[in-house]
Amino acid sequence: MEQRLSPLMSAQIHFLDAQLSLVHIPLAQYQHYLQVILKLLFPNPADEGETRVHEPGHSDPSSSWANQYPFFNVSITPIECSIVCSKTLAQELLSPAIDSFRRIANDGPDQATVSSEHFVVISVEGEGLEAGQRVLELTSPLALAGISIFFITTYFSDYILVPSRARGQVVRALEERGFQFEKGAETYVNPGGHHHRSKSSASSFDGKIPRTPPPTTVSELQSRTFALLKRHAIRPQVNSHIRLAHCAGRRDNPNSFSSDELGLQIGLVKCLIHQPRFLSLTLTQDEPASLLLEKQLLSNFGSDNVLLGSKEDFLVPIMLDLDPLPLEATGIVCGVAGKLAGNTASEDLMDKIEMSYLSTVRAGTVMVDEKDLDRAIAALRTEEKNITTT
Repeated sequence: MEQRLSPLMSAQIHFLDAQLSLVHIPLAQYQHYLQVILKLLFPNPADEGETRVHEPGHSDPSSSWANQYPFFNVSITPIECSIVCSKTLAQELLSPAIDSFRRIANDGPDQATVSSEHFVVISVEGEGLEAGQRVLELTSPLALAGISIFFITTYFSDYILVPSRARGQVVRALEERGFQFEKGAETYVNPGGHHHRSKSSASSFDGKIPRTPPPTTVSELQSRTFALLKRHAIRPQVNSHIRLAHCAGRRDNPNSFSSDELGLQIGLVKCLIHQPRFLSLTLTQDEPASLLLEKQLLSNFGSDNVLLGSKEDFLVPIMLDLDPLPLEATGIVCGVAGKLAGNTASEDLMDKIEMSYLSTVRAGTVMVDEKDLDRAIAALRTEEKNITTT
């Protein structure tokens, strides 16, 4: 049953009816799995009995192509290819493909994997700064409770993935931070929440509840985060040639809906078959498709009517390769988010940095406006210098 949260301001937060798996694909093996990725995005109707029809929340076949799944994400970044899909799809399509590749290829240190753990997803719906503030308000208590978080910002909403086994712990962590569960209405309310963060979305993928006690304050969380990053020689990576556009599929013109959706599908195929340097696509049951992609890829979508969003304002990704970290590490990118969102408004009254986030299975990506890039990097490197490792 869907659980709804009713926070202050305009954001609405609820659990989606989905059990998800996380899939890591090394970039060197991307072309081998391209056919499976395309089949996930554009399934043959004859295969529905094997894939989508048994999924919770499966949408009506007559609805938009973008609403075929409760939740789906495929991301290609300079670090990896990452897929978030239902555990059914992972078992029926991806696991067999991975087994097949392993039989014909030599085993290497980096192989495609499907998470053994399943995840549930929390949808955060809202507009403007309020939505980002609500996300950080939620991720902070989860990180402080030592709960693994996987976070994806889309054009319309934000999504927090947590281990299915930790769902009850998520509820308790929220209640301990002032959220009240109203059993009759099945809602959470934060009666006295204050918002201190800018338009941000915190994220991290972590495998297990940590063995050491979690931090007790956000400041301690930040300190632990940067100490851990320094200990494992993880530094922010910036490719100065990558500029990203945040877009979505259009639904504002009923007369061109079919042609616009077809244009979106054709554009996606053009992007994917050439292994883009950076592209993230999110599909949900209730919203248009959301895209984060390199500006050079926009031409694949032809008419400006196909995509909603600015074609002139671009984001720069700051990437953290988290592969060296132990699986029990938690709150990594949440700590980095707190540094940028909370501490960059310094004594000279500089504005806080606005950002969005993308978690992939083995990495975290902070995306900032071009004008904020130098300040964001300076803030992160200043924090690194303040950490003494042991």
